[in-house]
Amino acid sequence: MNQAMQAAAGAVKPEAGAAKTALGTAADRQEFLTFTLGTEEYGIEILKVQEIRSYEQVTKIANAPEFIKGVVNLRGTIVPIVDMRIKFNLGAADYTQFTVVIILNVAGRVVGMVVDSVSDVIALMSEQIRPAPDFSSSFDVKYITGLGTVDQRMLILVDIEKLMSGSDMALVDVVH
Repeated sequence: MNQAMQAAAGAVKPEAGAAKTALGTAADRQEFLTFTLGTEEYGIEILKVQEIRSYEQVTKIANAPEFIKGVVNLRGTIVPIVDMRIKFNLGAADYTQFTVVIILNVAGRVVGMVVDSVSDVIALMSEQIRPAPDFSSSFDVKYITGLGTVDQRMLILVDIEKLMSGSDMALVDVVH
């Protein structure tokens, strides 16, 4: 059998380097849902996102922290709603037609996160992600996993599971 016939029959295996390159590319790539808060753009791991909904009025909970807007009933599940503008001290939240709630599945719990708008889903290669700068004790960066760069855009990459399971949030059980 000549090489053309072997290829047609599937007997010729692709070069090992080609397969390794394709696998290496997929392994080095992470996908993030990007959203805006004020003038800054943030990214969270896409696998944590359950759905995106328009903002709707919430049922307020007495004595809740200011950044917890309240709860909504999402198809029979009571979902706490966190306003990220307030949580990150970015000024007063202005709810417009672009304001959305990103429904997350974090540490086995469903939580909603209010953001100004959702941009898109971006795949970043590991070389496009830089470590978060060290600001010593001036403010807490433990929820920031890094800074992603795409063309002229800079994304603040947030470890949403660590943020939502933080002791100040009291929304989900602590992840170990």
